[in-house]
Amino acid sequence: MAGLAVTRWPREWQSVARGSFVDNILVVKFGGSYATTPDLLRWLKAIEATRMPVVIVPGGGPFAEAVRRYQPRIGFNDATAHEMAILAMEQFGLALVGLGSRLVRASDDAGIAAALERGDIPVWMPRQMALAAPEIDRDWSVTSDSLAAWLADHIPGARLFLIKQIDLPDDSTLAALAGAEIVDEAFSRVLGEATDLYVAGPADLSTAGINLGEGTIPGRRILRQPMPAPAASTPA
Repeated sequence: MAGLAVTRWPREWQSVARGSFVDNILVVKFGGSYATTPDLLRWLKAIEATRMPVVIVPGGGPFAEAVRRYQPRIGFNDATAHEMAILAMEQFGLALVGLGSRLVRASDDAGIAAALERGDIPVWMPRQMALAAPEIDRDWSVTSDSLAAWLADHIPGARLFLIKQIDLPDDSTLAALAGAEIVDEAFSRVLGEATDLYVAGPADLSTAGINLGEGTIPGRRILRQPMPAPAASTPA
């Protein structure tokens, strides 16, 4: 966001923009699939070791799966399921706040910015902001992945880091993630063009705390386009 006048930023972010981490905010989407695994607390400890300003976006995990399971049984529509799944994210987020030592809940720009200024790690409670954003589709094409991408695009200068339960090759592309359904259907169109994307999996956990404590992002950066093939050598 270099060159963008601070006064043009949302009011809640202007004080943050004048701080030392204007281009360094990391939005961490913490997959709810970790909710019932031993790695939950290990990842949480790694995140709390960070020296970077971090905003956690909680996944829906088993809470959102309950919404999916009961939607056909009860018969509520996709817009209702979307709102219920967002509430599921908040349930997992509250669990994370209860487990962590640096984590606090935050539901809007002012709350997120204030937490970062205090040195806390805000856990985004998405219902207030997500339901007020008309550009966010209210169906199952949008899950916590796309909401994390939306928030990263919304916060000035933020990068996006997805913690998944799958390990990816170093040359992974955005199209490959979408094609393999590692991210949701809407993710590619919601992700901002200027938002750098990183993904980590189980193999990255052992060094994640060290990486984050040193100010680096675990895992790998995801390419927007495939790397060009090396030029064929010509005989001398």
